[in-house]
Amino acid sequence: MVSVKLFRIKGRMLISHDKMPEWRKFAVELRAVGVKDALERVYSELGSRHKLRRKHIKIESIEELPPDRAISKHLIEFSRLQGFVVYE
Repeated sequence: MVSVKLFRIKGRMLISHDKMPEWRKFAVELRAVGVKDALERVYSELGSRHKLRRKHIKIESIEELPPDRAISKHLIEFSRLQGFVVYE
């Protein structure tokens, strides 16, 4: 069985890279199986939300969080789940 972990990833992203470039800080909390999956998801989400390429995203830190240190209420609720049922 695969265990899902909580991660907090912090870094900088280059906003409006063509007109007036500005590096802004970001912090994302998400659930993933491992560090590689968490990184892939951050690149995907920031790229789709802000139209960024991977070279415009600089990761500064990745930390695995215990469920009680998460800020997002949705992630806290997901971490409390013991299982779920899928109806067909």
